[in-house]
Order: sequence, then C-alpha cells, then structure tokens
Amino acid sequence: MTTFSTRIRAAAVTVAVGAAALAAGAPAAAKDGGDRGVRRSGACTAGAVWKLKAKHDDGRIETEFEVDSNRVGQHWRVRINDNGVRVFRGVRQTVAPSGSFSVERHIPNRAGTDRIRAVAVHIPTGQRCVATVQL
Repeated sequence: MTTFSTRIRAAAVTVAVGAAALAAGAPAAAKDGGDRGVRRSGACTAGAVWKLKAKHDDGRIETEFEVDSNRVGQHWRVRINDNGVRVFRGVRQTVAPSGSFSVERHIPNRAGTDRIRAVAVHIPTGQRCVATVQL
C-alpha cells in the first residue's frame, strides 16, 4: 500500500467520524431551541416553583407559564412580556388538585431572538416568581 492511499483512507475515516459526531450532536441542539422549544424551571421567593416553556408554532410562539404553590385558592398577579412588549397581564388563582395555575398564549414571533419574561406575584404575601427564556 502506498503512502498516498494510506492518507486517502485516513482522510475518509476522519470525515466519517466527524459526520457521525455531528449527527449525534443534532438531537441535543434541538432540545434547547429547535422544534421542541425551550423549557426552564426554578424556585420562587417563598416556596412555590415555576416553569416557563416557549416554542415556535406556525409563525408564532406558543408560551406556557406555570406556578405551583401546592395551595389551592391563592391569587397571583401575572404578567408576561416578549422583548419588553406586554403580551399578558391578569390575575390567576391556583386550583385543585395541584394548587397551581398556568397561562398559555400564542404570541407574535418578533424579529431576532425573543426574550420572554414572566412574573407572578402572590397578592397577599408578595412572594415573587420570575422566569425568563430566550428563543
């Protein structure tokens, strides 16, 4: 075998390994902004937890903001902004059986990266939940 054919085979193996690595990495990239969108969760200031999801849907962005305090009947003041533009403002009440509420909206897909920020404040106590995702 000549040195030239050895180099060609080595180059072909390198290309094949590189292509396999790229293909294996593609599903991981989709988890954080592809068709499945983005999902974040965290803790509020006094024990409740939040989840914020956003994904592209027919030229718009489907968003869902959920707060779970494990207490039924609480009233929360909620607002959701996309790049500083208010897309929701209202009061939501936690419901049985989970003691949670959620707000779902289909919002315009603005130019560039959308930065969606949701804030919920428990009216009697001032407990705050602040969530942000970028899509």
